[in-house]
Amino acid sequence: MARPRKPLLSRERIVTTALALIDAEGLPALSTRRLAAELGVSGPSLYNHFTTKDEILDAVADTVIAHVDVSAFEGGADWRAGLLDWARSYRAALAAHPHIVPFLAQGPGRRPAGLKMADAAFGGMIEAGWPPAQATRICAMIRYFVAGSALGSFARGFVDDPSAYDPADYPHLGQAHLLAEHQRQVDEGAFEAGLRALVDGLALHHPELVPPHGRGAPPQ
Repeated sequence: MARPRKPLLSRERIVTTALALIDAEGLPALSTRRLAAELGVSGPSLYNHFTTKDEILDAVADTVIAHVDVSAFEGGADWRAGLLDWARSYRAALAAHPHIVPFLAQGPGRRPAGLKMADAAFGGMIEAGWPPAQATRICAMIRYFVAGSALGSFARGFVDDPSAYDPADYPHLGQAHLLAEHQRQVDEGAFEAGLRALVDGLALHHPELVPPHGRGAPPQ
């Protein structure tokens, strides 16, 4: 009986396996030797598709960023709607793969999906009337905020042991042990509150850039 054939090695399979490894064990776990073992191939086989480990990381990072939706910036839409939708989609993509966030935080480099995202966000702000320098700072601000939000959980930073929060020492943390039970509500609520504050603050300080039809609350 013929042996079952191993799946053909491809860039897509390498990237998918590398991302799964990073998701499970973190960035330090990724090495070409470990990746080759996970794929059931010899290490040199990887070099038929990627020259270095950094190239693999770039491809993994770009795969994550490719899921970010920047379509809200198209067609001259309200820049507030663009920022809100972009930031939410961006956070969702990063929160699904938090271990890759430190690498992504370095910037898009030469990665196509990362550059397309940056181009869409920056271009959308420019088309809305923002000066280039301010548009750059706003896009950077959103990137910092999203990366920080996706990198860790505020709620998970508190243990679920009530005895850790002696009222004699921490009179205002009597309910802190309950935060872990409500991690998603706390973290997503904090992100939404912060995002709204950022966008509202920009609109408040630059009312001349808010479309006349949208001078009320920012779009949902």
